[in-house]
Amino acid sequence: MHYIMTIKEFFSFRQNKYFWINIIAMVMAVGLVLFGVLKALDIYTRHGDAVVVPNVKGMGMEEAEKMFRNHGLNCIVSDSGYVKTMPAGCILEYNPAAGQKVKEGRTIYLTVNARSTPLQTVPDVADNSSLRQAEARLLAAGFKVAEVQHVAGERDWVYGVKYRGRQLAIGEKVPVGAALTLMVGGGGELPQESDSLETKPVETAPESAASGKSAADESWF
Repeated sequence: MHYIMTIKEFFSFRQNKYFWINIIAMVMAVGLVLFGVLKALDIYTRHGDAVVVPNVKGMGMEEAEKMFRNHGLNCIVSDSGYVKTMPAGCILEYNPAAGQKVKEGRTIYLTVNARSTPLQTVPDVADNSSLRQAEARLLAAGFKVAEVQHVAGERDWVYGVKYRGRQLAIGEKVPVGAALTLMVGGGGELPQESDSLETKPVETAPESAASGKSAADESWF
């Protein structure tokens, strides 16, 4: 006669101790594996091992690279800007910024000051802006208005932009911060070429000559 184990007896440690020993051993094995994996990840990612990004703003590239290398960091130039008051090639900005904590070996992305003045498109203010509007647009774009040259046309209406004495075409680029000259209408008209020429009276034959010829003609008949 076969003995049938009840559910209560199946889960009883006394009656089925080998089953529970196997379950406990499996749980311990899984726990050890998880602990080993987490520990390995901490070692691989250097959890808690952080480096503070040094302040290199304003430094040259060589000096900044040396500073980062001493802190176990790498750097690469990713962009350029232009600040007239700062030396060419110096560090303007970088990401991550100074003071932030990063992993050792992290790459820092640098923005350096351009070695030459970059070019910028001059806003299209010719024949579509008043003097005040043109000055506002040029100043907002970073340019300077050096002087105003009055030309024939509607008063205070901008007819062109000059740079170093040369009139610029639409969309032309000049150095950032350049001083420009606005060609502004003065309310008058340019003198026409014909107006500058002196009109000379047409010369006619002397009256005596004409009368003599007439008398000769009459005497012939």
